[in-house]
Amino acid sequence: MRVVPASATMRPEPGSGVEVRAAEAHMQIALKGRRVVVAGGSRGIGRSIALGFADAGAAVSICARGQDHLTATSREIAARGVKSHAAVCDLADAASIATYVAAAADALGGIDVLVNNASGFGHTDDEAGWAVGINVDLMATVRASHAALPHMEKAGGGAILNISSISGFAASTRSAPYASVKAAVINYTMSQALTYAPRKIRVNAIAPGSIEFPGGVWDKRKMSDPKLYNAILRSIPWGRLGYPEEIAAVAVFLCSDAASWVTGQTLTVDGGQSLG
Repeated sequence: MRVVPASATMRPEPGSGVEVRAAEAHMQIALKGRRVVVAGGSRGIGRSIALGFADAGAAVSICARGQDHLTATSREIAARGVKSHAAVCDLADAASIATYVAAAADALGGIDVLVNNASGFGHTDDEAGWAVGINVDLMATVRASHAALPHMEKAGGGAILNISSISGFAASTRSAPYASVKAAVINYTMSQALTYAPRKIRVNAIAPGSIEFPGGVWDKRKMSDPKLYNAILRSIPWGRLGYPEEIAAVAVFLCSDAASWVTGQTLTVDGGQSLG
């Protein structure tokens, strides 16, 4: 593994009004030659993760349901001078996932890293809320992992990263299905890590706190439910919501050789939000 100084820090999405200042202490991990698949990679956290890997020199494939954001993010990846692949995929559909992962492996020449980022945001405690949470947050993680596994084994090992949430650590009256499936993702991460260790595949998860980006859940809540938004803001010791780039930095680390002895862990990235 080679580590080189970053020439610039990660930046928020255009129009966010947030300025992330550079610091010489920031380092960029070099991942040239790695082949990365980001399931749910066109917007928000997924977009920033994809760009983070591209900035580190990896070839990146992304999927999502919407073509417009896919096209835009794929162009941003390619602008980093790395191989870029994108395809429309319904991550609630098993056949669509299998087709996408196979196409991504073919386009990139294999798979070294899989990031399971999709979420259906199932908040309502009813059939619809549970169905979208189970089908997207949980089963897309299971299915994409199963589909990528043979390619990782062929490569001699790799890394899987599952995006959970701090909601998975606590009870919730506001979004019980979301909290429950994110808890299941945390547990599944541990089971995957134990199962895949003999195959030299590390599996970890990130549990983000409340992340704000243009068009995202909290960006919308700022206008539609300012009381809730401000309550969340007050609950974060760091004094602000997180940026997608801050999740991306941890994602790149966990999937790099710098984290070669880290597996089965869920790393909370929330500015201290869960401490309260």
